[in-house]
Parts: sequence; structure tokens; C-alpha cells
Amino acid sequence: QVQLVESGGGLVQSGGSLRLSCAASGRTDDRYTMGWFRQAPGKEREFVANIDWRGTSTRYADSVKGRFTISRDNAQNTVYLQMSSLKPEDTAGYYCAADDAWYTMKEVASPYDYWGQGTQVTVSS
Repeated sequence: QVQLVESGGGLVQSGGSLRLSCAASGRTDDRYTMGWFRQAPGKEREFVANIDWRGTSTRYADSVKGRFTISRDNAQNTVYLQMSSLKPEDTAGYYCAADDAWYTMKEVASPYDYWGQGTQVTVSS
């Protein structure tokens, strides 16, 4: 079992930046692909970015490419999502997830095994 706790959300103006963190505890010695997803009211949860267990390979949704950066510090058991040039359409609850199929990097939510409670990001225009 892995427990995930997100932090760093908040209210920011359009064009601003935020850094989200996801702290993992529990069976952190195992390998996991880590992902960030988001969900706006009335919409399905959507992929934002993921990173392989080594931190050497990343993938991004087209909507955030060039603006968001995912990274991880395995020594600190923490994954980050640096968000820049934020837009009102980035407003959503942001969720961290872990996939114990560490040899894959999936861009849909269902295969991920562990989820955090989420942190709200609101971007004002």
C-alpha cells in the first residue's frame, strides 16, 4: 500500500505559477510510475503528466505541454508538478496517482492503483 498526499494548490491569477507536491508513504521502496490528473466540475478526470520510476522519462497532455513540468525526488518520496503560464481552463482538482506497473506509462486514470485526495487549483482571469 502507498499513501499519497498532495499539497500546493491555491488561487492564482492567469499567467501565474504554482508548484504542486505529492508526498508518498508506505511501500515507497517499490517502483511506481507516478502521474498527475485533474478533474473540473462536471468533467471526467483527465491525464496531465506522468513520470517513470527513475525520473528519466516524462509524458504530458497536449494542453499543458510547454507549461507544466513533472519531476520526482525518490530520496524524498515526492513528486512535483511545476505549473507556469496558468490559464483559467487549468482550474480543477489535481490528483496524484501511483501505478505499480512501473514498466508502463499510462495516460488514463483507471490503471493507477493509488490516489491522493487532491488539491484544488483555481486560476482567475
